[in-house]
Amino acid sequence: MNAADRLSHFLAGVERKAFRQAVYAVRDEQGALDIVQDAMMKLAEKYPDAPENELPLLFQRILQNTIRDYYRRQKVRNFWVSPMSFFASGQEGQEDHDPMEHVQATDVNSDPFYVLATDKSLASIQKAIEKLPGRQREAFLLRYWEEMDVAETATVMGCSEGSVKTHCSRAVHALATMLKNKGSSYE
Repeated sequence: MNAADRLSHFLAGVERKAFRQAVYAVRDEQGALDIVQDAMMKLAEKYPDAPENELPLLFQRILQNTIRDYYRRQKVRNFWVSPMSFFASGQEGQEDHDPMEHVQATDVNSDPFYVLATDKSLASIQKAIEKLPGRQREAFLLRYWEEMDVAETATVMGCSEGSVKTHCSRAVHALATMLKNKGSSYE
């Protein structure tokens, strides 16, 4: 199998997981599709001849960077566009311009208390994961987010399977403690 076929096969196999990961990260299906496509294109453009065993780690790094770029763009866009829309003038000749027309409506079918609780829970989990030491975070995300087995995780991390188990165990205990202290019970 040539390099292009290996890369194509890899991307076909990782597509669904990457989409789920992006949707969880940005909570927007269209944004997630764009992120996954961008990450796949970057991998194909920058690493077309990468060895097959390096593709998962390369792709994960590219995907995470693409998600961060998405958030940066959204932050800048929201900083400038949303406040400015209140000051936008109406169409020519309209004197009764209502600035509230420019505010995005929320989904009327969603329960605001549920959305708030879910957002707070996700934010707490994300902050707790960010506080983990680097190797624990990496092992945790590869094992439980990427659903890799212990051997695959050890290969990607360049360590023994025992080290992966230790990092994951410590990460789970640390997350449980952090989340319990915040009043969440995810045990």
